[in-house]
Amino acid sequence: MKQIGRYRLEEVQGFGAFATVWRGFDTELEIPVAIKILAENWAHHADVRERFLSEARLLRRIDNPRVIRVYDIGTHEDRPYFVMDFVPGGTVADRVKSALTVDDAMHLAINSARAVEVLHDAGVLHRDIKPSNLLVGNDERVLVADLGSAKRIAEASGVTVTTGTPAYMAPEQARGDTIDARSDVYSLGAVTYELVSGKQPFDVSDPGALLSRPVDSRPPKLDGAGLRPLDHLLASALATRPVDRPSSAAAFADALEQVAGGTKAKNVTRIRREVSPSLLITLAVLVFGASAAATWYVVR
Repeated sequence: MKQIGRYRLEEVQGFGAFATVWRGFDTELEIPVAIKILAENWAHHADVRERFLSEARLLRRIDNPRVIRVYDIGTHEDRPYFVMDFVPGGTVADRVKSALTVDDAMHLAINSARAVEVLHDAGVLHRDIKPSNLLVGNDERVLVADLGSAKRIAEASGVTVTTGTPAYMAPEQARGDTIDARSDVYSLGAVTYELVSGKQPFDVSDPGALLSRPVDSRPPKLDGAGLRPLDHLLASALATRPVDRPSSAAAFADALEQVAGGTKAKNVTRIRREVSPSLLITLAVLVFGASAAATWYVVR
């Protein structure tokens, strides 16, 4: 299979249990594209096939520059496929492997959270946020992709089927318990921690450890000057209990921006309303302490 209709298949960009993503070329529009094709061994499973097509419809419905765009769909040799914009900047996973400055890591983290915010505003949970599902455009804007595990927030109450990637999966999601936007926030916290430190926040080699994580557990502290406010924020985002996390991707992005650039007047009200009070108190104390220390130094 080297061509599907007008689309030439050039190179495999990624693959999973259910589908393969190719970098391709639209011979009529003469532009590069990404083509996702359902795996042959799943093509005759009606439920998998429908979930695959639902992903395409959902991506098409959420018309936003922070979400990968689908512009064609079809079937080739009884295997459904859909065609998306090709994003040339690679993925956040590629950036994790490089030596990022804290500023660059924070920029990617904030952009990732803003991309997931678009999904939450559309009433959708991603459920599999990880570095390889976050694409980076030429302008360094992050786009969210792969909604194969996505679920509408209104349908997420009650026991759910466990789906996701253990290193980035919230404990309640791993258990199949009720999930909401805070489960995606946990995943964003794990991505941010890895961007800044180069390491995943928790060892998930033992699946039982994720299922029975103590309430007071937290990842190893970030090692670096000036990282204490971020360390406290990520401890909150990666809290075992959803109630202890920022309530949405928007709240987490606001808090990241506050840590990265100081308190912004336009964000203060929103942060106070959506981020846990204990986290705000901690951030305020740290900012006040830093300001006091600077004043003492100047006077001295």
